Amino acid sequence: MLKIVKKIDFSKYAPLIALIILVVVSAIASEHFLKFRNITNILRQVSYTGTIALGMTFVIVAAGIDLSVGSMVAFVGVLTIYLMNYLGGTAFAVAAAVLCALIIGALCGAINGIVVTKGRITSFIATLATMSIFRSLTLYLSEAGEVISHNEIYPEIGGGYLMGIPYPVIIFFGLAAFFHFLLNNTAFGRHVCAVGANTQVAVYSAIKVKWVTFMTFVISGFTVGVTAVLLSSRLNSMSPGDAGIFYELDAIAAVVIGGTPLAGGKGTIWGTVIGAIILGIINNMLNMMGVSPYLQGTVKGLIILVAVLAQYKKN
Repeated sequence: MLKIVKKIDFSKYAPLIALIILVVVSAIASEHFLKFRNITNILRQVSYTGTIALGMTFVIVAAGIDLSVGSMVAFVGVLTIYLMNYLGGTAFAVAAAVLCALIIGALCGAINGIVVTKGRITSFIATLATMSIFRSLTLYLSEAGEVISHNEIYPEIGGGYLMGIPYPVIIFFGLAAFFHFLLNNTAFGRHVCAVGANTQVAVYSAIKVKWVTFMTFVISGFTVGVTAVLLSSRLNSMSPGDAGIFYELDAIAAVVIGGTPLAGGKGTIWGTVIGAIILGIINNMLNMMGVSPYLQGTVKGLIILVAVLAQYKKN
């Protein structure tokens, strides 16, 4: 019996165990927690940063980081609404704008990838620079004013439901399933892990390290494009100064809490999903208990520190 227990790697299931404990404690602390409306509300809030975290997982597994995702959300969202307003209030305008949002997001990610791979600049510095650039361009294009959609169909994307479940939640879990397959069941996923584990060994193994690294940033940008659509359609507007603020912190926190080490080399998509939900539940409980929203950043920062320290001690 003891041998069987030893064979089970409890550290692998630590995020899931933490989530179960958190759900139980939250259910005891508040009678409203397990209500369907509250659960769907948590998942809806999680879906925005959680979708970005899915792309961030690839970047971090490849031993990189993307600090520009928050500013990129605002940039892509503003351009999407501008394009849609220009095309008119038709369903075609919505479809075209959504497609362009995904393409623009991927292109923004590609810019980060080119700077990191061709410019040979560390991802931390490169994305720190593009974070400032994207936010500045967003403020310039919008003249620092809120950009409002004039399309009556667009809000259905972020505000619609399917059998009582919000569309953003369905999209979030659908992308998670796809990216789980991509990371664990394809050659590209294995190459991402190899690059993050040891770049030099990956080179000797004939893996196109620069291409793999580049593509992780493209994936990150694509997920930003999805979030920009979901967020801007939900609000039917985009605030250039506030949109996406601290999204990079939430995304990185979700990845780290989910068990992906910042050093790269390995990671799980479903772990990231669990990490995002954990953050969502914590935010929800802090709100229910009347804790100041200004302290929520402190809680997230402490959670990241604990998660990183746990990984450090384990290694």
